Amino acid sequence: MEGIPLREKYGKYFGMMSSISKAAANIDATNVYEPANPDARKIMNIMLDENILPQSHLANIENFKAFYDAITHGAHGLILMEHFSNLDLPALIYQLERCGEPWGPDLASRIVAIAGMKLNEENPMVRAWAEGFSRVVIYPSRSLHKVESDSTLTEEQIKEEEKRSRSINLAAMRAMEKCKRNGQAILVFPAGTRYRPGKPETRRGLREIDSYLRLFDTLLLVSINGNCLRLNPDNTEDMLADLATPDVIIQAGSALINTKEFRNNILSNLPPDTEDPKQVVVDKVMELLEKQHDQFEPEYQRLIAAL
Repeated sequence: MEGIPLREKYGKYFGMMSSISKAAANIDATNVYEPANPDARKIMNIMLDENILPQSHLANIENFKAFYDAITHGAHGLILMEHFSNLDLPALIYQLERCGEPWGPDLASRIVAIAGMKLNEENPMVRAWAEGFSRVVIYPSRSLHKVESDSTLTEEQIKEEEKRSRSINLAAMRAMEKCKRNGQAILVFPAGTRYRPGKPETRRGLREIDSYLRLFDTLLLVSINGNCLRLNPDNTEDMLADLATPDVIIQAGSALINTKEFRNNILSNLPPDTEDPKQVVVDKVMELLEKQHDQFEPEYQRLIAAL
């Protein structure tokens, strides 16, 4: 199935979302929490209706229910999800709202994604897209590394950007803590970027994910088979050049993981001279996600073949 670039297929909808956008175009310590704009979500659902095929579903739905029960009874919940496209989060919210379970829409409303500030600052239409979902905006370490290696910037400019990074991320941490206390679930893409075929480094988990594990009680891993929004091989950096492609989407939830026990079991079995124990923990998370993805790939292939 060949896709059509987002800008070409849905330009009018992006224009509509941009006209009702309320999100900040520049992120600082005062605006790191961005609540969902329900009007933008309504417009986005038109696009989702056209691209998420009816055979799509949540697999292991009982695990999503267990996660919901945990966070509504006081546990601090973290979702770590595979990342193939900018429709990953919208698809999860969409499927939860339509899963036919009474708790589904409430769980959907409680999810707050950790998002890089690029989504807000790079393009007004991308910002409008992101605005359909509640977010805590951070200054990603990858973005700061690019600044620090930019030879066109002065030392003073780099120091100022480092200061900005610390300010934003400290505010983001406080916002995340508030979300936890409010019974919201934090969703993070552990690779920090969309997976790019042929570039295995884009599928490696970020070392910083270990810090998230330490801050939460229970963990739900969500794998994704199928992709309605594929990278355009001719333009992988422009999000609006991504190819909209109707597809079956299977999003599967793992059995709940006690984060403290998970980390301790791994760390206690590492040799004392292990160079980077935190990365080993994150690598295990990614290994489990990939194993779960592979488990549901045959089902995805069967559904696609039957279309």
